[in-house]
Amino acid sequence: MCYNEIATNQEARFGYNNKNYISKRATSVQSCVSYGWLQQGCPFGFKNMNKTKFKNCAIYTRVSTDMQTEKEFSSCEAQEEKIKSFIASQNNWQVFKVYSDAGYSGANINRPALQELFQDLKKEKIDIILSYKIDRLTRSPKDFYQLIEFFEQSKIDFISITERFDTSTPSGRLLRNIILTFAQFERELTSERTRDKLLERAKKGMWNGGRVPFGYIRKNKKLVTNKKEAEIIKSIFETYLETGFIGKVYDFLKEKDIKDRQGKIFSASFLARILRNITYTGKIKYANKIYQGIHQPIISEEIFNIAQKIHKKRIRKFRVYKNFLFGGLVNCKNCGYKMSPCFTNKWKQRKLKRYYYYRCTCVNKKGWQACSVKNVSANRLEKYILENLERISLDKNYIENFVFLLNNQFVSEITSGRYRTRTCGLFNVTETL
Repeated sequence: MCYNEIATNQEARFGYNNKNYISKRATSVQSCVSYGWLQQGCPFGFKNMNKTKFKNCAIYTRVSTDMQTEKEFSSCEAQEEKIKSFIASQNNWQVFKVYSDAGYSGANINRPALQELFQDLKKEKIDIILSYKIDRLTRSPKDFYQLIEFFEQSKIDFISITERFDTSTPSGRLLRNIILTFAQFERELTSERTRDKLLERAKKGMWNGGRVPFGYIRKNKKLVTNKKEAEIIKSIFETYLETGFIGKVYDFLKEKDIKDRQGKIFSASFLARILRNITYTGKIKYANKIYQGIHQPIISEEIFNIAQKIHKKRIRKFRVYKNFLFGGLVNCKNCGYKMSPCFTNKWKQRKLKRYYYYRCTCVNKKGWQACSVKNVSANRLEKYILENLERISLDKNYIENFVFLLNNQFVSEITSGRYRTRTCGLFNVTETL
């Protein structure tokens, strides 16, 4: 539009006849912008060319191992630089945020940065997701199909900068599936190689890692005997062979004030694992098979076998003829531990009678004197709870109050016993029993 047309339209619409005034302020689009005419609605009929819509691009990078992240210029940084260069070559694209998962496997989507990306996608802040390769996003075909479906529903584009193909065409989808299949094949092949390597290490008597057994320390990926802890292991086996009871071993260690690496008293379950650990005989167990190890044994194989015979004699195989109604739901008021179902057999009038209990787990771990409650009769406890539940079911006022409080998220006040009715109140198991 030329100057004369601008002036004519201006005079016709707004009655301006001062051409000098117009010439100073309307000779270009830039002058309109500087005086704010375009923002307020340009009187010359020009469109606002300043409002360029940019696409927000999310960059996602990932490496599988921590060793790759500890380098001076890690693989994640290299991926990020290449993706940023690709974005800079495009028109009206800008980097919104970089999401990086360093040291996380691509076998699943349980990754912190990826989850953060999903949250931002729900807020509709992102237009395009870019990664260096498809397998940086995921190696699982199932997960990738779900992600692509989610991206399509959200109208979000996904681009792999090194594997450029159009997923809207049949050939593009075929290429995408082939790449994902090979990525899945590579992951399974790597797992198989790792298993074979661990098996060969076990056959050579080498330790495959994991939690270092008490009595040893790790040195150059090998098990080396810790003299102080080894003496404790020997005393544990000797005491067990003399007494035949893990509880006696626990009492012995507690009396001598012998503690574990964390400075705590040995639990009965931990002692049981020590007594069944074949590593102390100088052997390695891998994939349920025993191999001769290269580390020094702490006890002889003869002592270990005797301990296993004692353990097998102690095992009592009885069929439980009772269905415990509240297994895993009852807590000890005294120590806070769970109360687990158990039973005992006693001879009464020349007949074997079985008694069922809910026993405090603290007693099993720390000894009979560790908790004052110890155990509660299962029949009495279940009868007491069922009777009170029946009584509560008949109290309509209590049920209405309870439903109202649940709907308003005041469950904690119900459990504390603050809301009661005249006919029924919350009960305390330990006080009554």
